[in-house]
Amino acid sequence: MTLTKRENQVIEELKKWESSLFDYVPNDLELIYDKYLERAFVMLPEEVQDQFFSKLDNWLFHLHSLIQGSQLQIDAKARILTAGRVFNSELHSIEHIRELSIEQVQYIAEQQIARHRVYSFIQGGVSGSGGAIALGADLPAMAVINLRAVQLIAMSYGFEVNTPFEMMTALKVFHVAMMPKRIQANGWSELIEDLKQTDNHYFYEGREDLTDITWMEQPIRQMLKAMVILLFRKKQLQGLPIISMAIGAGANYQLTRKVTDFAHKYYQYRYLLHKGV
Repeated sequence: MTLTKRENQVIEELKKWESSLFDYVPNDLELIYDKYLERAFVMLPEEVQDQFFSKLDNWLFHLHSLIQGSQLQIDAKARILTAGRVFNSELHSIEHIRELSIEQVQYIAEQQIARHRVYSFIQGGVSGSGGAIALGADLPAMAVINLRAVQLIAMSYGFEVNTPFEMMTALKVFHVAMMPKRIQANGWSELIEDLKQTDNHYFYEGREDLTDITWMEQPIRQMLKAMVILLFRKKQLQGLPIISMAIGAGANYQLTRKVTDFAHKYYQYRYLLHKGV
């Protein structure tokens, strides 16, 4: 298959990005953090750990289904198809989007990415206002924003997320994207291995458990962010807690940037793989 100039560029970008994942060396602070986090969880009975992560997995599965079946997501899917028809008026389903060129699907995906980064920035600013309800809703709201972003990036590259394989894959992409960079390489390898295990990408045949101790760093960071917001919320400028709002907005934006960058790379890889590259 003859590759276009842009496809060759994307392949090179993916190779460099993948190398950066595997070449990443954690610093001493990250290693100490891992050690103490693991030690804290080891103190809990194994049965309690299993129940905790099992319930967290179930919550993510239900959240995925709830988002996928929402009218908001159905409308977003229709907008993606409408955007695709600008380039090819014969598009009838999400799967047909894979027939578009890499430049075209990238444009559609980047629209979704930009939109959700803005949502995340606004959510962070609201949580940073210091209100108890807004602050308490920040963690579930960020889970919704970022999981929804992963789903829409998948659809932008022509992968419908309502089959068992694609549903589980979207959840695993979300899961790995939330991991610290020092352990994302293992998650990336597992995602690629899942693709190689079967030619029939309808039923999922891989490991179904998602969360573990390594995944807990980001929720802990979110809680630390909430503590910092509470610390600075009384420092106001013209009646607004500008510092705490900036902290919330900046932290949430960076998280969504991290998640969407990872999801974008993964579905670019899937798109090129489907093209036979």
